[in-house]
Amino acid sequence: MELSKDKKVIVERGNKVVYDCGDTVVKVFNTHKPAADIFNEALNLARAKQAGIDVPEIVEVGKVDGAWAISTEKVEGKTMRQIGDEDPSVREDLLDQFVQLQLDIHAHRSPLMSRQKDKYSRMINAASEVLGDSIRYELLMRLDGMKNHVKICHGDFVPSNVIVRPDGSLCVCDWAHATQGNGAADCAISYLHFRMRGADEFAENYLNAYCKAQGCTKEYVQNWLSIVAAAELSRGRVVEKDFLLQWVDVVDFE
Repeated sequence: MELSKDKKVIVERGNKVVYDCGDTVVKVFNTHKPAADIFNEALNLARAKQAGIDVPEIVEVGKVDGAWAISTEKVEGKTMRQIGDEDPSVREDLLDQFVQLQLDIHAHRSPLMSRQKDKYSRMINAASEVLGDSIRYELLMRLDGMKNHVKICHGDFVPSNVIVRPDGSLCVCDWAHATQGNGAADCAISYLHFRMRGADEFAENYLNAYCKAQGCTKEYVQNWLSIVAAAELSRGRVVEKDFLLQWVDVVDFE
């Protein structure tokens, strides 16, 4: 895969760099990223598209200087986060759109997408260095007892992953963590990510808005928090380790 000579860095993180290449956006991963993860993300994107969700069109999966990369069409517009940062007065309206969009995604189905419970089970077991055997057992039992749903869940649904086009339509990007499962777990992940980033007030407003729109109790979502926090520990989040362990510790194991 060839990158444009006029490429611009959109964002740079520990495991990837995302480039604006004119007509396309190219996500280049570090050389330690397993090929299976890259193809799984591309497959999630294709399946979300097939299910009828507005997502960027996938262009190519290949390598850039020996590192795996995913190229997608460039969607014109700004992210919800950019819009909210530029004009705080519109944040309340954006939150309502954000929650409704998440519920719209949950209304779609993709039978071949990975199962949420299977993924969380693997992740919790992979966190054995920070979670003891008894805690992992209790978390897995709690996970097994959760209601089985088959909703498409984005897995990293935050305003920076929602692009607002000039005509107001919404496009959702970054499908690396997508599964089919319980929408309340998807909400719990978003809530936890907001809290990890210090946006506590926004997190509470989001949770209240989601539960009101979905018609569920906050406790229904909160029951997932210990599970998703334990799963996040498997990602090797050094900075957030103590924060995540606090959420695991709030579980009543009796």
